[in-house]
Amino acid sequence: MHYNKGTHLIATLYTPEHQALNTFEAFRTLADGLIKTHQLQKLGEVYHNFSPQGYTGVVCLSESHLSIHTWPEHGKINIDIYLSNYLRNNDGTVDKIYSAIKDHFNATVEQEQFLKR
Repeated sequence: MHYNKGTHLIATLYTPEHQALNTFEAFRTLADGLIKTHQLQKLGEVYHNFSPQGYTGVVCLSESHLSIHTWPEHGKINIDIYLSNYLRNNDGTVDKIYSAIKDHFNATVEQEQFLKR
């Protein structure tokens, strides 16, 4: 069997819009829309709002995963997206999801790393 590498993105973003990082509801709506738009298959999800602010979320996909962790007090967002290329090439999909997340938060990139694995 031939192994088709997928794309794994790990990034730290910054946004001046700290209030967007307080609770997960808007991000969950964004993630659900992106999953539907890009015809990915969600297997499960866990989101948690921290007190007094910030959240974490992990979406398990048949293609792999999408996760987010926020620190509103610093305007920081950590993103982790991995999509395999087992049934189709998802390399462009990772880029599109990442761009949509950056746009959603009006965020700039502090660090990013793309891995083929």
